[in-house]
Amino acid sequence: MRVNATFAAVLGLALFGGAVDAQSNPAHTHMGHVSDGFRGTPEGQGLLPTAVAEAEIAARHAGLAARDPSNLEAMQNHTRHVLHAIDPSTVENGPGLGYGVKPAAAGVARHIELAAAAEGASDAVTTHATHVATAAGNVVARSDRIIELGNQILAATSASDAASTLEELNAVAQQLVPGTDANGDGRTGWQEGEGGLEQAQTHMGLMRTAEGLGG
Repeated sequence: MRVNATFAAVLGLALFGGAVDAQSNPAHTHMGHVSDGFRGTPEGQGLLPTAVAEAEIAARHAGLAARDPSNLEAMQNHTRHVLHAIDPSTVENGPGLGYGVKPAAAGVARHIELAAAAEGASDAVTTHATHVATAAGNVVARSDRIIELGNQILAATSASDAASTLEELNAVAQQLVPGTDANGDGRTGWQEGEGGLEQAQTHMGLMRTAEGLGG
């Protein structure tokens, strides 16, 4: 009987220890929300891949909208598609995944900042979290600008009125993933005004590698 009790106690400690180990690095939990999976996203994928997928849809339809600057109906139709991919609360129906670039990018920034603030977060996490959050914040700001421009296009009464606004919308939409070389130094960094989702992915990969989670 004593043997069984001892075995049970050891087993209990082992199971408890395993639970503690699984939760010993809360920074990794938030990193997983960014990269691997998050409740409520399409197919439960991570916030960052969701943002990238939605941004690619938005950029594609922005390009289609700009293809014929003399056709107001086509410009407005594709602009609605862009807005749906940016934030489905602005346009209910469209070809996007139904989550939106803006909410996904905002979620990336929020959860990577939570990772950096978590107890025991490493220097690699806190350093690269700044890079990821800044790049994601740029995407949120670009999303806001796209929504502003998109609403102007939808309110336009002539193709000529919409065309110049659409030119800027398309330019901003094409920056969502690759970012832009704002300071003209020949490279696109993660910094404010430059980085996009591509830079967020790069620094997320560096963070994961440093933490032994794979790139």
